[in-house]
Amino acid sequence: MSTARIAVVILNYNGRKHLENFLPSVLASTYAGMRVVVADNASTDDSVAFVRERFPSVEILTHERNEGFAGGYNWALKEVESDYYVLLNSDVAVTPGWIEPVVALMESDHNIAACQPKILSYHQPELFEYAGASGGWIDSLGYPFSRGRIFDVCEKEAHQYDDARPVFWASGAAMFVRANVYHRLGGLDASFFAHQEEIDLCWRMQLAGYKVMVCPASVVFHVGAGTLPRGGRKVYLNFRNNLVMLCKNLPWYEKAWKLPLRFALDSVSAWKGLFTGDRHFFTAILKAHMSVLAYFFTRRPKRQFARKPLRELDGVYRGSVVWQYFVKHRTRFQEIIGKKA
Repeated sequence: MSTARIAVVILNYNGRKHLENFLPSVLASTYAGMRVVVADNASTDDSVAFVRERFPSVEILTHERNEGFAGGYNWALKEVESDYYVLLNSDVAVTPGWIEPVVALMESDHNIAACQPKILSYHQPELFEYAGASGGWIDSLGYPFSRGRIFDVCEKEAHQYDDARPVFWASGAAMFVRANVYHRLGGLDASFFAHQEEIDLCWRMQLAGYKVMVCPASVVFHVGAGTLPRGGRKVYLNFRNNLVMLCKNLPWYEKAWKLPLRFALDSVSAWKGLFTGDRHFFTAILKAHMSVLAYFFTRRPKRQFARKPLRELDGVYRGSVVWQYFVKHRTRFQEIIGKKA
C-alpha cells in the first residue's frame, strides 16, 4: 500500500452550496494518507465560516483577493506540503476509492507528472462530462477535445475508454499532480485566470519530458459550468487562453502558419455569431484576438525547454477536429481517432 502523501485542494469562491453538497464525499475517501484543504479565493459569502463549523477536519487557507483558478491554486499550493496535489473542483462528487488507483499508477512510473480520473456527468451519470471525460486530447491546430467529448457532444459512457493511457492534458476539475514537478515548472500560468490553464501546464510537462495520463479505474462525477457564468468573459478567456497557449508552446515554424489560420477560423465563428444576433460573442473574440496580438509582440516567455513539434507529443490528433466535426459530422472520439486511441 502506498504511503505517498495526498493533499486534496479545493479552490473555493462563494461556493458554500457546492461545499455542503460535495465535501462529504471527499471526506469519505478511503485513502489513508489524505488531507483535505479548502483554499478560499476571497469569497464574499459565508463559505469559510460554514466549513469551519460543519467540517472541522478540513484545513482552510484564505486569500485577500480572487486570482482565478490559475493564480488561486498557485498561491494555495505554495502553502501545502505533499507528495501529490489533487486540484479538485468544489462541484465534484468522488467515489470512496477514487484516489488509490491513480496513486498506484503514478507511483509505478515516476515520469508521470499528472493524471486524471474518468469524469462523468453528475446530473446525467450515463454520460461523460465536458471537462475532461476520459482524458484530454488536442488537434493539430490546438483545439482541445476529450475521449468521450467532442466540442459540445458528450458520449454515453459504455466502458469504451476504460484503459489507462497517455493523453495530452488532464482535466483541472480533478487533476492529480506530482508536487515537485508542479513547482519546478512554475505551476499554472496565472495570466490565464481561468480556462485551459491546465492544458498549458500539461503541454509544458510533456515538453519537459514527463507523461500525462488518464486512469479510468478512478471515477468522479462533475456538475460543471461553475467557474464562470456563460457569456462574454467566458468566451474571451477560452479564445484568448487557447491562442496564448499556442504562442507559448509551439515551435516558431508551426506558429508561423497555425496562428494566422486559427485567427481566420476564430473570425468565422465570430462573424457567424454576429449574424445570428450574438453581438457579445463577436466582441469577446475580437477582444481576445487583440489581447493575443499584444501578447505575441510584447511578451517573450522564458524558454524552459525545447519546443517540440506538436505531433511528437502524446494525445495529439494530427488532423483537424473542426473539419471532422463540422464538415464530416463525426461526433464521437473513436470515429475521429480510431478504435485503438
